[in-house]
Amino acid sequence: MATAVYNAVGRRKGSVARVFMTPGKGEISINGRPFKDYICRESLAIVVTQPLDLIDQRESYDINVNVKGGGLTGQAGAIRLGIARALNEVSADFRPALKEAGFLTRDAREVERKKYGQPGARKKFQFSKR
Repeated sequence: MATAVYNAVGRRKGSVARVFMTPGKGEISINGRPFKDYICRESLAIVVTQPLDLIDQRESYDINVNVKGGGLTGQAGAIRLGIARALNEVSADFRPALKEAGFLTRDAREVERKKYGQPGARKKFQFSKR
């Protein structure tokens, strides 16, 4: 009998994470590397595992993630959204807790583009009256 595979996509800033979740021992691998090797900052490691800790399923599922684009913070946010969506697919009972914590909401903030005649998105070159 084939084991169930739950998959979901999470996005944040420029990052896209494809999450594949199977019942297991709680091992997480990101782009073929162990979770702790890929996510080097402890704060980002906490962000990634928040949905699992919220519903006490940390040791219940093996998670395989393919993530690309953006930086580490965006990738961590994308993985968190992907894990939350996959957990929602596992059982509808998890939805109220995940929804209340805000883990099922895609963070729509993006970097504002740089404008011409300026050094950045909002910053202006120094103005000289004379």
